[in-house]
Amino acid sequence: MFVSIVMWDLKKSEATVESLRDYLRDYAVDAYSGLDGMRFKAWISDERRQLWGAVYLWDRADAMPGLYGVSRVVDIIGYPPTSVGGFTLEATAEGNSVHETLAGLGIALEGGTPEPWPPAAP
Repeated sequence: MFVSIVMWDLKKSEATVESLRDYLRDYAVDAYSGLDGMRFKAWISDERRQLWGAVYLWDRADAMPGLYGVSRVVDIIGYPPTSVGGFTLEATAEGNSVHETLAGLGIALEGGTPEPWPPAAP
């Protein structure tokens, strides 16, 4: 399996982390849920620094170009990713979680306010 990480610095874009949540709700989550060869995708952000991106887990390296067939985010942001990386998956682990499945999680789908990151020291 393979991992790709794609990141944007949004400081030069009219798009913001908050505005991109609409893209997730209205289009991207459903579009990527049917993508062949992709096992998992997690969209990530840092609202304070206006960073946006995603982490993908792919069945095969040759499946990775499939992300360009469904993505509309380059048009929304206005330029290609600031950083793109592809990696060989070395190992995975799943811990004990209150969530039975990863599908449907995240602030864009669940609502609410993002918790500050990193968390404040006790």
